[in-house]
Amino acid sequence: MNILIPVDNTKFENAQITLLDDVKYWLLINHNLGKVIDFKFYTKKEDISDIINIVVIQNDQEYVWPFIEENIAILVAPMQRYVEDIIEAYLFKELHDLNTNY
Repeated sequence: MNILIPVDNTKFENAQITLLDDVKYWLLINHNLGKVIDFKFYTKKEDISDIINIVVIQNDQEYVWPFIEENIAILVAPMQRYVEDIIEAYLFKELHDLNTNY
């Protein structure tokens, strides 16, 4: 499963989620059975050739229609800021599913 997160830098341990309007890098995480298998940073979303299953955003007021049109699930991390916290919240199903609103 591939999870896409807009982040502020390319240091996995220090990367924090950003608003879609403020994204500096896209972090694509290949995740399977509770473990991060691989991850890669991109400067442009258009450079990503892998299938994106989920995008995690910072709040539910962001413009997400391009992701909805691509049938990508959208999760909101309202309190989590660091990537590791977001992954942990995903595993424990603590992220809000924005798709239920559409």
